[in-house]
Amino acid sequence: MLLGLLSVLPTGSLAISDLTGTISLDISQAVSIPEDSAWFTPGMIVLVDGVYEEDEEATGRGLGSTNGIGGVIGGRFQGFFIGQPPCEKRKATLGVSGPDGGQDHTIGGGFGWIDFLGVGSERAAGARMRKLEHRLLRQREDDDDAPGRGRVVILGELNLDQPRALQALRKILTVYSSEPEGTSPMTFVVTGNFTEHAVMASGGASGGSVEYKEYFDSLASVLSDFPTLLQTATFVFVPGDNDGWASAFSSGSAVPLPRKPVPEMFTSRIRRAFATANAEPGVQNGGEAIWASNPARLSVFGPAHEIVLFRDDLSSRMRRTAVHIKSSKTAPEEQASNNVDTDEVPDDEEMADILGQDDDMEVDAVKPPNAPEVPHDVQSARKLVKTILDQGYLSPFRTNIRPVHWDYASSLHLYPLPTAMVLVDPTAPAFCVTYEGCHVMNPGAVLVPGRRGVGRWIEYELGKAGRLRECMF
Repeated sequence: MLLGLLSVLPTGSLAISDLTGTISLDISQAVSIPEDSAWFTPGMIVLVDGVYEEDEEATGRGLGSTNGIGGVIGGRFQGFFIGQPPCEKRKATLGVSGPDGGQDHTIGGGFGWIDFLGVGSERAAGARMRKLEHRLLRQREDDDDAPGRGRVVILGELNLDQPRALQALRKILTVYSSEPEGTSPMTFVVTGNFTEHAVMASGGASGGSVEYKEYFDSLASVLSDFPTLLQTATFVFVPGDNDGWASAFSSGSAVPLPRKPVPEMFTSRIRRAFATANAEPGVQNGGEAIWASNPARLSVFGPAHEIVLFRDDLSSRMRRTAVHIKSSKTAPEEQASNNVDTDEVPDDEEMADILGQDDDMEVDAVKPPNAPEVPHDVQSARKLVKTILDQGYLSPFRTNIRPVHWDYASSLHLYPLPTAMVLVDPTAPAFCVTYEGCHVMNPGAVLVPGRRGVGRWIEYELGKAGRLRECMF
C-alpha cells in the first residue's frame, strides 16, 4: 500500500511520488474505495493498494537500485484499490473532547494549545468563548421564538452586470429587513464573480475599469435602501476570478491563489453607504463592509467557530482533470472477462474502513440489493465534499491547472478541519452536507438556473446546519 502524490510523467503516464522517489502507476484495473465517492486528479495525495512489477529490461533500476533520493524507480506499481487518505476530525486534531471546549482531555496529543488564527487556542479560550456565546446568543434564542441573531446569510455568485441579480438581492434583503428589531442576521456573505465576464480585460481607453466601478455603484444604491441592515450586520465580500485586478491579465481564467480583495477604488461608494447609515443618531456599534481575500476565514467567538469562505469552480475543474477509475458496476459478460470474483466483497468493506469511511456521508462500498438510489445531485455533492476535506487542501491540482502563491499557500490548508465551510461553486448543485463534523455549504448562484424570477441563498445558524432558501422576485 503506497501513499503519495498522484503525478504525470513526461511520457504522459501516471505515477505516484513521495520524498524518496517516483514509480509508474497503472490504475486501469483499480477500483475506488468507497465506490464512486471521490475525485482523483493529478496533484492529489492518494492511497493505492496493489503489487509492484519489476521491469526486467531496466536492469539496475528496480527497488534495490542506488539512483539516489527522488529518482525514478524502474518497473511499475499495479493498483487494485485507490482511495483518499482518511480525514481527521477537528476534535482529534486539537486533542480535545466534549462540547465545553475540551476540559475532559481524553484524546492524546493534538494541537489544542496552538493558536492557528491569532484568536486564542482551543484549550485556552474555547470553554470561555462557548460560555460567552451561550449567554449572548443561545440563551436569548431559547427564551424567544424570534429568529436568532447568530445567523450567517450566504449569497452565492452575484453578477452585478445582470439587472435580475440586483432584483433578487433587493428581495432577499427585504426579507431580513422586515424581521423584528434586534433579530437581524449577524453577517451577510456576498461572493463573486461580481461580473459575468472579465470586463477588466475588455480593453479600451479605461480598460473596463469605469464600467466595473459602475456595477459596484449600482450595488451601493441597493444596499443604501436597507440602512437597518447596514447598521447591525457585517457584509463580507469575497471576489472571484473575473474580479479586478487579477482578471485584467487572466481574462477570467484561473488566477493564482490566494488572491487579493477587490481594490478600494471600485468600492468607495459602498463604504460611503455604510458610513452614512452608521452616522445616524442612536447607532452605537454599526455594521461594516469587509472586502476579503479568496479564500478567507471567519472566526466567531474565537476558536469556537471557524468558517472558511472559498469561491472556485472546483466541480468543473475536477471533472476536466480527473483520471478514469474503473467501476465495479459492469455487465455480467464484462465482469466475467475481467475475472472479477464476487467473493472478495468483504475485502472491499475492510479497505473502506482502512481509508476512513464516514457515517455522515452514507456512502457504502457495496449497496444492499434493495437500497434506495441516491439522487445524482446528492451524490455529486458528497463526492465533492469528501474529496476536498480528505485532501485537507483547497486546491489539490497541478500548478499549471491552478497556480498557487507558495509564500501564502498555508491559507489553503484545511487543518485543523474548520467547523463550517462555504464553498461557492455554481458548477455544482446547491447543497448542505456534513462530513466528519465539518458542515459544507454551496449556495450556487443567486439566480437559479432554468427558473426565471427565483433567487436562492443559504441561511446558516452558528453551530447548526444551514438550509437552502428561495424567494420569488
